[in-house]
Amino acid sequence: MSRAQLTSDTLSRLARVLTGRYGVTVSFDARGPRVERERIVLAEPAPDSPDADALTGQLDLLAARWKFSVIDEIDALPSGPARQLAEVIEDRRVCERLFADYPGARGYVERLRAQKAHATHQKWSTLSWRDKLIWLVEGALWGETPAVTERTPALLATLGAVTDALETARKSRSTRESIANAHALVARIRSLGAGDVNTMMFTADADDTLDAEQAASDPDVASENEAPDAASADATTSATSPSDAAAQASEAQSPAAPMSADDIDLIDGRPRLSIPLTTAYDIITDLTGRGDPAAWRNLRALARAETAPLTARLERALKADEQTHWKREQERGEIDRPALAKLVVSPGYRTPFRVKRTTEGRDAAVTLLIDLSGSMAGKKMDLARLCAAALCDALMQLSFKCEVLGYSSVESAEMRAYYQQMLGEGEDLTRYNRKLERLDLRIYKRFGSSNPTGLSTIDCSHENPDGEALVWAAGRLLAQRAGRRILMVLSDGYPATGDGHPVILRTDLRARIGEITASGIELVGIGLLDDAVEKFYAHNIVVEKLVELPAMAFAILSELLLAKRG
Repeated sequence: MSRAQLTSDTLSRLARVLTGRYGVTVSFDARGPRVERERIVLAEPAPDSPDADALTGQLDLLAARWKFSVIDEIDALPSGPARQLAEVIEDRRVCERLFADYPGARGYVERLRAQKAHATHQKWSTLSWRDKLIWLVEGALWGETPAVTERTPALLATLGAVTDALETARKSRSTRESIANAHALVARIRSLGAGDVNTMMFTADADDTLDAEQAASDPDVASENEAPDAASADATTSATSPSDAAAQASEAQSPAAPMSADDIDLIDGRPRLSIPLTTAYDIITDLTGRGDPAAWRNLRALARAETAPLTARLERALKADEQTHWKREQERGEIDRPALAKLVVSPGYRTPFRVKRTTEGRDAAVTLLIDLSGSMAGKKMDLARLCAAALCDALMQLSFKCEVLGYSSVESAEMRAYYQQMLGEGEDLTRYNRKLERLDLRIYKRFGSSNPTGLSTIDCSHENPDGEALVWAAGRLLAQRAGRRILMVLSDGYPATGDGHPVILRTDLRARIGEITASGIELVGIGLLDDAVEKFYAHNIVVEKLVELPAMAFAILSELLLAKRG
């Protein structure tokens, strides 16, 4: 039956049969699905890909809720993990009741679950740890096997540790029991996060606990879920140096053999750093001077309209700084007027000159590193491109060394084949956090080049492995002869890859930042409509209005360039 045939009247008749209630009607709403007193509201399906079976399954599920569940008791629960789990447990219970009366409904509900699984996997990398775990709990209750993308060690370990609680939840006989079992599950998972139960699970951030969304606002929840930050406590452990990692990423080599356990820095048996299975397929593309000159001129005109006054102000400040620093009492140089009186008083006076000091104000190299992940698409990327043009153009005018880089990762067929090969050989690959994606690193304007047209080619890609990209950018920056080195990172969220554990990606980023800062590089994180940078970078700004990005980035760069280093 097509979507066109599934009209509200047709579905209303089906709902009356399923519920045994004559007055029940069915309608569509963008805010659905939900059950009201005498109405079942379905979510409006996508017009380009209607699925009549899944839509029927959605109706079957809601009809089961209407007939067998005390909906008011679920609605009375406060929003949070307990309510989400109660709904999951209750949905499975009432569907089993429905299947007993109407066995044919099982196929339609299974189709609905397949559609939900597809949608979940499409956005898997953007889901919070809590949502991922609740999805796995839901699948376990329905007897479904986790897909490959869902098989992260922490999630599987947590799921395994609550098997008995899940078995009890499957036996729920009423809405009240479903709610009680949901609370029991939440308490059990919280005890895992607090370290009361010995499992492989660890949580390096409050964002990676069951109550991540409540932790900031609910002090009771926050204290109840507080866990030791083992990753941060061990932040001084040795890691790959930026220069070594940069060289490793750029070499063209055959697939490297998996690292041994001794080569990987571990925390409670887990890697603290995000270790790639191989770097052989990583790509570095130099786009310096390869952009459209006309597009660059248009971009530069827009950039100068934003920052020309700021550039002029910075140049005046730099010149003033230079003109107030002199080395006096010299035998040669230019006449030092205050010293002329000494010539009259002391005929043998031989040092009435001064020499302008070589200031370090412009002895700096600056790198702008841009997150090219898909979430940057649209207005964010347009402003990031404009920001890069504004900073690069101004720095070139002021005679500073500068470079603009971009980073992302994308799934690689070659890496997938290599991954499958290693699996087939029985290798333990759980220690690696980038198994299927290669790095896609781009140089839009390199140090030493006066041709910035490549900035016009800045565009989005896929994921954002921040830690590895920082190592690459830092290695290039450290290779520059400069009194100061400044690395500015433009990003709109947490590090993410399609197959990487989010906790490891974050502990990796913290470790890399600590190491790069220790090398003498001044790091600045610029967050676009997202405050994630505040959790990683000691020096950071969050841009709440995108139109303010170029000016704000230029302002913080100016402060750094004018600051006196100890």
